[in-house]
Amino acid sequence: MFEKNMLVFTFLWARLWFSREVLTGRSSSDRGLGYAVGWNTAKDAYNNFGSNRGKSAFFNDRGNANRGRFEHGGFGGGGGNSRWVEESRDDGDWSKPTPRNERLEHELFSGSNTGINFERYDDIPVEATGHNCPHHIESFQDLDLGEIIMGNIALSRYTRPTPVQKYAIPIIKSKRDLMACAQTGSGKTAAFLLPILSQIYTEGPGEALNAAKENGKYGRRKQFPISLILAPTRELALQIYDEARKFSYRSKVRPCVVYGGADIGQQIRDLERGCHLLVATPGRLVDMMERGKIGLDYCNYLVLDEADRMLDMGFEPQIRRIVEQDTMPHKGIRHTMMFSATFPKEIQILARDFLEDYIFLAVGRVGSTSENITQKVVWVEESDKRSFLLDLLSATGKDSLTLVFVETKKGADALEDFLYREGYACTSIHGDRSQRDREEALSQFRSGKCPILVATAVAARGLDISNVKHVINFDLPSDIEEYVHRIGRTGRVGNLGLATSFFNDKNGNITKDLLDILGEAKQEIPSWLESLAYEHQHKSSTRGRSKRFAGGFGARDYRQTAAGGNAGGFAGRGRNQGGHGGARGFGGGGFGNFYTSDGYGGNYSHSQVDWWGN
Repeated sequence: MFEKNMLVFTFLWARLWFSREVLTGRSSSDRGLGYAVGWNTAKDAYNNFGSNRGKSAFFNDRGNANRGRFEHGGFGGGGGNSRWVEESRDDGDWSKPTPRNERLEHELFSGSNTGINFERYDDIPVEATGHNCPHHIESFQDLDLGEIIMGNIALSRYTRPTPVQKYAIPIIKSKRDLMACAQTGSGKTAAFLLPILSQIYTEGPGEALNAAKENGKYGRRKQFPISLILAPTRELALQIYDEARKFSYRSKVRPCVVYGGADIGQQIRDLERGCHLLVATPGRLVDMMERGKIGLDYCNYLVLDEADRMLDMGFEPQIRRIVEQDTMPHKGIRHTMMFSATFPKEIQILARDFLEDYIFLAVGRVGSTSENITQKVVWVEESDKRSFLLDLLSATGKDSLTLVFVETKKGADALEDFLYREGYACTSIHGDRSQRDREEALSQFRSGKCPILVATAVAARGLDISNVKHVINFDLPSDIEEYVHRIGRTGRVGNLGLATSFFNDKNGNITKDLLDILGEAKQEIPSWLESLAYEHQHKSSTRGRSKRFAGGFGARDYRQTAAGGNAGGFAGRGRNQGGHGGARGFGGGGFGNFYTSDGYGGNYSHSQVDWWGN
């Protein structure tokens, strides 16, 4: 009798699950998946029933993105998404494009971020060091990237590769390990996605497909991705995933993304539909591996984006757990790539554990910092920061976006409240906010609904938001690498930008490095900053100082300097003397005589040129 009651009970729950799927408009394939995974899925679905409003915006509020990513490539075509259809269509020639999906095509390729100074990227100096480095390309046609990739490049309106793409694509295509140090906003994501996907299309899924099918026979839908891309933040992981969707359009490759702070059940269901290219944050990936949902046995391509932060003391144990203590192929067998805007020597030494006979690619920051970003450093006492910030914001155009960086989560909340009380449409993002709140804040900022975003370092890495005209360092960071990443949120891919930093006695430790950055980019240097740097250098002369940014790069290959090679660079190759800045003054733009104080100091003249050089 008990067994009969349980059977009836189970049937009723299954009917409730089915009714919910119909009412919420899910495809027949999703219902098929619900029955296939059985009672646990139905129970989980019931427990989450009616809670869609509380779920991450990623799964509910991203327009058609949810449907698009399940229908793209060779799986949906425009129809269902059944697991059985997926598996049958995995077979065959992966290098041939699948039929077009006009709705998805418009969704993926309707925007473009190329700015007015994009062509000037050719002036950026590049240096590649390492054994037997492949020759760089001048156009995408110089390499056989395949029909699918070339079609998606055309849809993306990429006319020519950026410097990091010119060098990185042939290196990756040659299956060489790579450590690439390239300026922010220079196209690093496409630099690794294009060659990786091109090789997957050419070589097919290999043993990974058979492993997934064999595992699925026993009721466990464990996925074996061919490529893994690790990112330090959820927002960067989502951004890389969106780019992966573009370049996997009309292919059999299915990208997935997993990150903490979002509904893990939804992410597991997404994985079970198939996963060939996985974008992940380290913590959630370890969780998925321990649950038996992801196996790295056939992961041939490993990318660490923003690798210097990934390998700091906070992330290194998780990275080693993923790369060295599980089933991932060893270095020399897998193909490993690391990308960042900064690579200190300490991180390069640590990275040797993950790379085999690698090439170090250094793309100078000359184009980003002197051509596209005007850097201003102003002396502002702590008590005056809010007043100074209001003056800057009042002079900013309503159609442009302003990103304000602070050091602490508490400071971000306090500054957001202050600006809100002053009548500004603003929002904030930091590590203590829920994933849904973070995504909603970014969405409001991108759309211009809240044109001011107050952020901690969580927004400093990798985020690509178009039309960010002004980055304000309300609190300067404690290290120069963080400064480079922060100002890189503006002036991306040829767009013009401005970075203003508030400096006072609390920032003495960054003085000399900041002076080097401004001098290298031929920016205007206040006289008081030069005096402070001179004093600081004499105080710290006994300790010495690492030359992380010597030679015009975010880092240099430590193997060359260790071998006594030339530690110089190409800093003089990019642009004529003068650069941005010069005799920029403050007369106009609504600033009045606020900047005439002698305490502000510096070489600034009171011309009729405003803060933005107009």
